[in-house]
Amino acid sequence: MSKYIDTNGIKLHYLEFGNPGNPTLILMHGLTANAHSFDRLIRGLNNYHVLSVDLRGRGKSDKPDTHYSMQDHAQDILGLMDALELESVSLGGHSFGALLSIYLAANHSERVNKIVLMDAAAQLHPEVKQMVAPSMMRLEQEWPSIDAYMEAAKNAPYADGYWNSDMESYFMADITMTEDDTVRTRSRLPHITQAIEGALGLGVTWLDHIQSIEQPGLLINATEPYGVVGDPILPKELAMETVNMMKNCQYQHVSGNHLTMLFNKGADESAEAINRFLNQQDLSQIA
Repeated sequence: MSKYIDTNGIKLHYLEFGNPGNPTLILMHGLTANAHSFDRLIRGLNNYHVLSVDLRGRGKSDKPDTHYSMQDHAQDILGLMDALELESVSLGGHSFGALLSIYLAANHSERVNKIVLMDAAAQLHPEVKQMVAPSMMRLEQEWPSIDAYMEAAKNAPYADGYWNSDMESYFMADITMTEDDTVRTRSRLPHITQAIEGALGLGVTWLDHIQSIEQPGLLINATEPYGVVGDPILPKELAMETVNMMKNCQYQHVSGNHLTMLFNKGADESAEAINRFLNQQDLSQIA
């Protein structure tokens, strides 16, 4: 169910699934993504009350000109929790959303029970900027029609060979029509650039944040090639560095690359791992 709530000076859009009486898991998407990133994953999380959020500047949430620091994003989520009277929750995030999960767990530990990190760590592939460039470039483009936009999405280097209906619905949620009937993404490059600066700028010490986390964690890692470089965005050895930095974190490999892990077999494998983790079961039984 699509819902809005006022928090931290903006209107935040989120998708709600499951019974509110069940334990709550809040999911937060990647840097340029939207709440529909997790549609397939959520289908495997039947025993939870799941909230999938459009972070500020993305999807159907408000897009202020400024204030895209990690603290701003965190206050949005805390305001959502306050409005829904959620004292503490489990947090899950993909990429940028995983960093936000780390930030919240480290700085607001009393509000976070467990964290699920999907393909994010203290260090990523050294050529990560080149690898994500096609995703960033689409934020400044316009397409003459929805068909043209979808054709470009299907042919993107990170989606080649993986396209399915789940990816199509995600990319459809990413666009809006302009006054002249052309198509462009809902997210704008200046806002995303500010979010990058907020995540990587002065005052954000990820090593300190990661090492301070007391809550149980699960790091889910997809190691198939992403984009033109031909390597994973998060190689296993870098993922394990972060797992070993945390006091209580487990590692789970899943199928797919940094993006397709959310829309294919990797999403089903991730849901199974998350179910086991949130129920404190042994992950070693998962292939």
